[in-house]
Amino acid sequence: MAKRASSEDSGPNKLDASTRVGLLHGKDIFLRTLHTAALKKALEKAHGAIDIALFDGATGSAADVLDECRSFGLMAGYKLVILDNAEQMVKEHNRPLFERYCEAVSGPDAPSATLLLRANTWHPGNLDKLIAQVGAVIKCDEPAPAEAMSWAKRRASKEHAAPISDDAVRTLIDRVGTNLGRLDSELAKLAAASNGSEITRELVVEFVGESREEAAWSIQSGLLDARNPAEGLGHLRSLLDISRQPAQAIAYAITDLTRKLHAASRTLKQGGTPQSLFKPLKLWPGAAEPIMAAARRRSPDQALALFRAAVDADLRSKSGLGEQDRSLEMLVVQLTTPLDQKHHKHQEPQKPKHDGPAGR
Repeated sequence: MAKRASSEDSGPNKLDASTRVGLLHGKDIFLRTLHTAALKKALEKAHGAIDIALFDGATGSAADVLDECRSFGLMAGYKLVILDNAEQMVKEHNRPLFERYCEAVSGPDAPSATLLLRANTWHPGNLDKLIAQVGAVIKCDEPAPAEAMSWAKRRASKEHAAPISDDAVRTLIDRVGTNLGRLDSELAKLAAASNGSEITRELVVEFVGESREEAAWSIQSGLLDARNPAEGLGHLRSLLDISRQPAQAIAYAITDLTRKLHAASRTLKQGGTPQSLFKPLKLWPGAAEPIMAAARRRSPDQALALFRAAVDADLRSKSGLGEQDRSLEMLVVQLTTPLDQKHHKHQEPQKPKHDGPAGR
């Protein structure tokens, strides 16, 4: 068998012509498809035309899959055997069969085939270690925003022949998220619209619809910038009366903001870093700082009280209890009142001390 390529030759977690067994697991179907196409291309470059056999782990048998790997190809000398829904087959009594196969293909009498397992979910174990020795184990989940941004920039230039600016790709990810299939589809549309020129933020705004999260952030940023309730209420009235934002969208944005404030306040109080919150809270570094600053000014209990107030107001509104505009105004006042004023407001006045009853 050909010597397994080193990490310097092929890079970590990469499927190449030396791969005997590979595993792609995760919910991003587009990413799994990209890795499969790259493997097929590498095998064709090394072996010429190859046979491809497809199996479904939900309906096939392990014996059929492994027999296919060991048998000779009908039309070509090398074959790629793909097992979809692998998690449904490679379990319990079947797992040792695949472990023994991985051990066998590491020897000199390995069959002329590459076995590729593709799974939505996966429980790691000893099989993963054996696969890594003769191939690669690659997780195929949606990337973090920073990773998606780097991927989109490379994809735009290499596959769609249209570079994209940092502002444009940031806005694109804000609007469609980090699903690579959706990003690639939008990049193709934007590249066609740009006629090969650089894709700008203005082009993204024109051709890609605004996401619910982006609309929410425009509301949240104004509230975070407000220095007092008067400014906060002014921002709210502008949204309702001038921008004609739906009250329900504003309620969603405020609830989402208070949720982020509570999570950030609790994490920072426990010694966590702001960077650890970027992915779970879906925050860009630029958007994160105002939230982190507001979270540092509040204890976890204070932030939790805000979050509960927002949830209660939303529930009351959906139940037809109270006026939503009035509930939003009360939330904005709570959110934008400086904490020192809240402290003085709730501080009980001290009673004057007396020496005792008269005449005592």
